Amino acid sequence: MNFPDYPFNSHFLEVNGHKLHYLDEGDKQAEPVVMLHGNPSWSFYYRRLVTGLKDDYRCIVPDHIGMGLSDKPLKDNYDFHFSQRVKDLSDLLMRLDINENITLVLHDWGGMIGMLYACQNLEKIKRLIVLNTGAFHLPEDKALPFSIRLGHTPIINSILVQGLNAFCKGAVKHCVTRPMTPEVARVYLAPYNNWHNRLAVRKFVEDIPLSPKDRGYDDISKINHDEPLLQSIPKLICWGMKDFVFDETFLRKWQSFYPDAEVHRFKNAGHYVLEDAADEIISLARKFLASNPV
Repeated sequence: MNFPDYPFNSHFLEVNGHKLHYLDEGDKQAEPVVMLHGNPSWSFYYRRLVTGLKDDYRCIVPDHIGMGLSDKPLKDNYDFHFSQRVKDLSDLLMRLDINENITLVLHDWGGMIGMLYACQNLEKIKRLIVLNTGAFHLPEDKALPFSIRLGHTPIINSILVQGLNAFCKGAVKHCVTRPMTPEVARVYLAPYNNWHNRLAVRKFVEDIPLSPKDRGYDDISKINHDEPLLQSIPKLICWGMKDFVFDETFLRKWQSFYPDAEVHRFKNAGHYVLEDAADEIISLARKFLASNPV
């Protein structure tokens, strides 16, 4: 497929019986920077950050199973739960022999997936870059938007998200403050062009752990932000302040856990902060990586 600003070679590995697509750009001997996307985006979200880092770092960007260019299995053939995503990530990195000095870049669902992986592999993680995400239970002072709660209902989710593609179409419009070009919006939507291909999008929405009765709630509780080794890992937080879900309440929560983190706010950027502030974030990321050598 021909995608703008995505001049990368596609790689595939079979993970849990399904083909997982990933980018692997840069010198294979360089320090690995692993970028984890959320829902309903895919590795395309990180295209500019990969271009900005690949001359000096090895950039690994997987598409979660059911997302992007990875296989789109049926619900009976794959466990569409974020704890399985952590296993997929672990399998991928192990098979790529990436087992030390890892920098994780986390966005949206990538926060929960990446932080749970990090807590299971703290000796492998050397830096964290956090972009509008969460890795903890919903802050007490945050009311989840009605549209997200509505999508959390399976029947409505099936109609709106999987049937009408409302979640994907809404994201390309409302997750940025600088309107996407029609071509870029088309690429974001391309992997999710029919009912079947939107199953993972729907499942991610249903998987949001809002209460103790939700599967995954206990998994989030396992992310121990007070762990001394996790506390000691250098962190860069770049935050779009016009994100209607991961807003300033989430940022305050990150800062309460990690008061020493380097924080940069982008007052005119939305949830897809790398679309609205890519150049600034690339510069900050390069400085952060260089100033925190492994």
